[in-house]
Amino acid sequence: MANLVNIKIDGKNIQAPEGKNLMLVARENGIFIPSLCYYEHIEPPLGTCRTCTCKINGKYGPACTEKVHEGLTVEVDSAELIDTRKALVEMMFAEGNHICPACEKSGNCDLQHMGYELGIAVTRFPHLFKDRIIDYKPSRMVMEHNRCIKCKRCVEEVFTDDGKRVFNYMNRGNETFVGVDYIQEAKLSEAQAINAMKICPTGAIIVRGVSMTAPFGDREFDQQSTQQKKVLKKPTLNRPAITEKKIIATVSLAGCFGCHMSMLDIDTELLDVIELVSFDKSPLTDFKQFTTRCHIGLVEGGCCNSENVETLRKFREHCDILVALGECSVWGGLPSMRNSIPLSECLEEAYLNSVTNEPGGNIIPYHEDLPKILDRVYACNEIVKIDYYIPGCPPSANHIWKAVKNLLWGEEYSILYSEFKYD
Repeated sequence: MANLVNIKIDGKNIQAPEGKNLMLVARENGIFIPSLCYYEHIEPPLGTCRTCTCKINGKYGPACTEKVHEGLTVEVDSAELIDTRKALVEMMFAEGNHICPACEKSGNCDLQHMGYELGIAVTRFPHLFKDRIIDYKPSRMVMEHNRCIKCKRCVEEVFTDDGKRVFNYMNRGNETFVGVDYIQEAKLSEAQAINAMKICPTGAIIVRGVSMTAPFGDREFDQQSTQQKKVLKKPTLNRPAITEKKIIATVSLAGCFGCHMSMLDIDTELLDVIELVSFDKSPLTDFKQFTTRCHIGLVEGGCCNSENVETLRKFREHCDILVALGECSVWGGLPSMRNSIPLSECLEEAYLNSVTNEPGGNIIPYHEDLPKILDRVYACNEIVKIDYYIPGCPPSANHIWKAVKNLLWGEEYSILYSEFKYD
């Protein structure tokens, strides 16, 4: 039997077997430490993602590489450490093209899950929109380098029956990427290939012809948080005293209007909406211009042309509180899929290389009345100051209404884990 030692995590005295991994000890005692690369059976641990950074005996370091010993003191749940972990996950989102609504692994993605657990609504870092090569050469799978976070799971876990590695790190530093040995990859059985797809924490490894999709609610990370201590307060039901109707403005820029449709899904609470608020400039009222100053503005969609920018600036000017509603307004969303491609190539593909039955129709339209297309799709916070973010594609009606009630009347609320989604 292992020798028990005394350690302390966030002031809590714990006895644990000497030499046991700190991540496992924390989990067994209901203490949440996020991680994207840690696998219990990989020894030594990878320690690549640093998402599990804690303060260990006064020094910062990854919890996954630490073995418990007598007198070990660990700080996990401080504001500084939480912000550090959030920054690390935000950088992974910003550095790769993680477009959740279009990703095969959405709902089963560990990176997405950590974003939910840490409550990340928007990244503090600009998205890079790199144009990395998607490797279609493997016979059984596709390697999507735009989604790879270089956790090294596949490198250390995927082998052929004769013990040969299938994945390897290539190059160095910022140019590092995960390469595929095509000869060894062809030797994998279907079950081994699917296992490679499953152990990848993102959607970087996709097996041809095998779908991971499932209905919303049935996916791995749809319903329950892994934080045992996380208690969500129910929103209060007491409605505010009505002294005056609050005025809301809404707009759809470079988006699909799905967020507005989600607002209409408030259902029976629409009766409360009618009683408590009125809408000014909005597609819901068809008011083309602002008629008064508004308490809150809800902006769906990012900015892809000059008209979007002008409209957004008017919303900032006429609204006390401006809210980015949905993934497109928060960081670009699906329209931003063009950001890794030069605008000239986008226009050529759409107009010059497209099929048309109209003679002379293969031209790029230009007229002074047409809004000028921007070099890329911009998030709303790149154009004006945004006060609040509601992620989702689209956000749930409950999420929208809870947030709006809080912003307008200060009503206490909590967003459930199942309501906080990127897709």
